[in-house]
Amino acid sequence: MNQNSRTGQLLRVRDARKQPAFIELFFDLVYVFALIQLTHLLVDALTLEGGFEALVLLLALWWVWVLTAWTTDQFDPQHAGVQWYVVLVMFGILLMAIQVPKGFHGNGLLFAVTFTLINFGRFLFVARAARGTPVLNHVMRARFWSVLSTLIWIPGAFAEDWIRGVLWLSALAVDYVSAALRWPTPWKLGHAVGPALEIVATHVAERYRQVFIIALGEIVLAMGMTFSSTGYDAFTPRRVVVLALAFASAALMWRLYIYQAGAQLSPAIAASENPHRLSQWSAYAHMAMIAGIILTAVGFTLAIEHPIERMPWSWVVGIVGGPALFLAGRSGFEYVIFGRVTMPRLIGILVLAGLSPAVVHLPLEVTLASTTLVLAALAVEDAARGKGRPPETAAPPT
Repeated sequence: MNQNSRTGQLLRVRDARKQPAFIELFFDLVYVFALIQLTHLLVDALTLEGGFEALVLLLALWWVWVLTAWTTDQFDPQHAGVQWYVVLVMFGILLMAIQVPKGFHGNGLLFAVTFTLINFGRFLFVARAARGTPVLNHVMRARFWSVLSTLIWIPGAFAEDWIRGVLWLSALAVDYVSAALRWPTPWKLGHAVGPALEIVATHVAERYRQVFIIALGEIVLAMGMTFSSTGYDAFTPRRVVVLALAFASAALMWRLYIYQAGAQLSPAIAASENPHRLSQWSAYAHMAMIAGIILTAVGFTLAIEHPIERMPWSWVVGIVGGPALFLAGRSGFEYVIFGRVTMPRLIGILVLAGLSPAVVHLPLEVTLASTTLVLAALAVEDAARGKGRPPETAAPPT
């Protein structure tokens, strides 16, 4: 086989199977562990410092997921070479997740080196797999900014506490901002344009839905593990009520996500004048929703572990802030799909914000029931607004 016949042989055939491959579902499983680790980090340190650390680590883990999803959208995940690449990235994510509890209070070098090696490995893989195709030009631009990010990541691993966090957050800002600007470079490569940005709408939409479901499973898994770890004493009326409210919240978040917006992501990408930008905005919206889910899981975990009469102020971040952040992300996602945000979601966020000063004076079960009721009210409003009407057509912003 000559060089020309091998050129781009790993690229996805655009008319081929558009649903995610089994290797992509397998890849997402490692994020179950990663999200559990982030939840435990916040349960043990639900403070301003702990929240900042969790944010930085989540941004790093999410960035790897997004770029891996992009890779499997550009390249054929049914090909053995692509599959082994995904498996290696999966192992890297596992190593990063193991380091989450000690990412800021131990040796952060393993976390930083693993993150940068994953990025470098992606470059090597794509540079070879996309040789002779327009995708290579796109990857070269991204690699330029990735090198700059690495120059901040590694020194950050040798810093201590908040200095490490600031350096790592700065490195992540380089990655996220450069991607939002389409990886401009000082060379003639310019900005990312053309065939390299072609994406498969059905595949990308399904990948986002899958990782969202994985995140929702975090609430169920955290509640089940916490409840069972307390032994036979767990079956007190108070803990059973908290467990039921946690499960109801997870189910309501699923309903609020999938109804209209979640189901219309694929048509929105296909209809968008700039599918790549819409996919990026969707990534940011999903990250906010997943962060809200993690905080919600933290709040319910604390409520099951410590079924006290009145909760401390720090718990407000999880119990009230979690659903509010989820709704904020869901509102942003709605704008990405329909080019507008419905008023009830904004009202829901305001109601949760208004609850914050009062909840520390209320019984814990009442507070949890109140936040769940807000989600239920929004789900009912969604159903009532759409009753008897055809599904809303995606109309992404221009």
